[in-house]
Amino acid sequence: MSQLIVQSGAPLHGQARVPGDKSISHRALMLGALADGVSHVAGFLPGGDCLATLGCMRALGVQISLNGLSGENSVESVDVTIHGRGLRGLRAPSAPLDCVRSGTAMRLLAGILAGQDFDSVLSGNPQLLARPMRRVVEPLRAMGADISDTDGHGPLVIHGKRLRGGEHTLAVASAQVKSALLLAGLFADEPVIVRQPGPSRDHTERMLESRIKNQESRMSEAAIVTDGLRVTLNPTVIDCLKPLDITIPGDISSAAFPLAAALLVPDSEITLTGVNTNWTRTGLLDVLAAMGAEIALMNEGEQGGEPVADLVVRSASLVATEIGGDTVVRMIDEFPILVVAATQARGTTVVRDARELRVKETDRIATVVAELRKLGAQIEPQEDGFIVKGPTRLHGALVDSHDDHRLGMALAVAGLVADGETVIEHAERIADSFPGFVGIMQGLGSNSTFLEG
Repeated sequence: MSQLIVQSGAPLHGQARVPGDKSISHRALMLGALADGVSHVAGFLPGGDCLATLGCMRALGVQISLNGLSGENSVESVDVTIHGRGLRGLRAPSAPLDCVRSGTAMRLLAGILAGQDFDSVLSGNPQLLARPMRRVVEPLRAMGADISDTDGHGPLVIHGKRLRGGEHTLAVASAQVKSALLLAGLFADEPVIVRQPGPSRDHTERMLESRIKNQESRMSEAAIVTDGLRVTLNPTVIDCLKPLDITIPGDISSAAFPLAAALLVPDSEITLTGVNTNWTRTGLLDVLAAMGAEIALMNEGEQGGEPVADLVVRSASLVATEIGGDTVVRMIDEFPILVVAATQARGTTVVRDARELRVKETDRIATVVAELRKLGAQIEPQEDGFIVKGPTRLHGALVDSHDDHRLGMALAVAGLVADGETVIEHAERIADSFPGFVGIMQGLGSNSTFLEG
C-alpha cells in the first residue's frame, strides 16, 4: 500500500499538460484493432485502465507496441502503434480476458466480442466484478447476442454470433452502453439505432465517423448519423475501418484536479495546455463558472477530432450552487473534486440526479462523504447526491482512497487547503487514470510526497 502525504503551502503557479484522455485512449485501441492497416496514436494514456484494454486486445491477437512508457508514474507522451486485424480478424483468446478494474473495457469489449465467430470470457478484479453489467448485457441480447452474466455482474461469458439491428431506447444516458451497441452494430445485419434520454460522451461516434470506409458507389449513404439524442449506425454500407493517425488531447477529467486546486489555494494561477473541451465533458466548467470560478479558454482548436483549449485558472471565491439534470452526465467523473470545491464555497451546494455515483469504482456518494468528514467537511449524503455546507475550515487527517483513483486525487486537493498534514492511503490507484499526478502537482508548487508501499 502506497501513501500520498499532502500539506497546505504556497500558491500554485506554472504550466502543465495532463495525460491523454482516458475514454479516447480506450476507443483508439479498440478501433485501431478493428481497422485495416497500421494505426498510429500519440498522447495515449498509459494508466492502469487503458493498459488493461491494451492487454485484452493483445490477447485477441492484435500486435500493439508502446514507445515512451517509462514507469507507472510517468506522464511522458506515449505513442502507440496498432497493427489492425480488420473487422473479422480478431482471434479467440486462450484464457479469460482480464479487464482488471476497467468498466469501460468490459462494457465496450462486450459489444465487440458479441459479434465475433468465437467464444470469450470477460473478467476482472473483485472491484470490477461488483459493478453492474446487465445494463449493457440486456440491450446486446436484444441484438441477438449470446451473453451470460453472473447475477448481473461479471464475469461475462460470450458466445459470439451474427447480430441483428434494431432500435434501442436507453433507460439512462450512458456513453458506455451506447458505445457497446454501436460497436456491436459493426457486426449486425441491419442498422442499429440508439435513443438516449440525455447527452452522453460522443467519442465513439466521432471516431467511427472519421474511420468508416465505404464503397464509392455507396458514399452518399452515411454509415453513422447523429440527430440530437438519436444515433444510427448502418453496417450495410461499411466495408472496413481506416487506420487511425491521431494525437489524443488531454483528459478534462484529470485536468479537473489541478484546476480545482488552483481555484481553492489563494493567489494561485496555472495554465493546463491542450485539454479536451468536448461539450459532453465540460459540465464541471459550467458549474464552476456558475460558482464564480475564473477559468479562461485560450488557443482553442482541434486535436484528434476533438475540440481542445488551454485552460487558464486563477484562484477565486466560490459560491454554492445546485446541480442536477443533464449537467450530471456531463461531469459524472468530476463529482469527488466538485464536492471538495463545495466545502470551500459560500452557502449550501446541492447535488441531485447523480445516483450513478453509487455504482462507480466505489459507491462514490458513501466514500466521498465518509472521507471528507474525516477532514471536517459538513456534508450529508442523499440517495442521489450530496448536500454540502461551506465554507468549512478543513483539517488534516488519515484518509483512504478505497482504491478509487478519483477519490484519491480529490482528497489530495482537499489536503492542500486543510490545516496540518493529510495522509491518503492506497494512493497507488491514482495511476489508473492519472500517472504522474504527484509530479505535476509538485511542479505547480504543491507540498506533496508519494511514498511507495
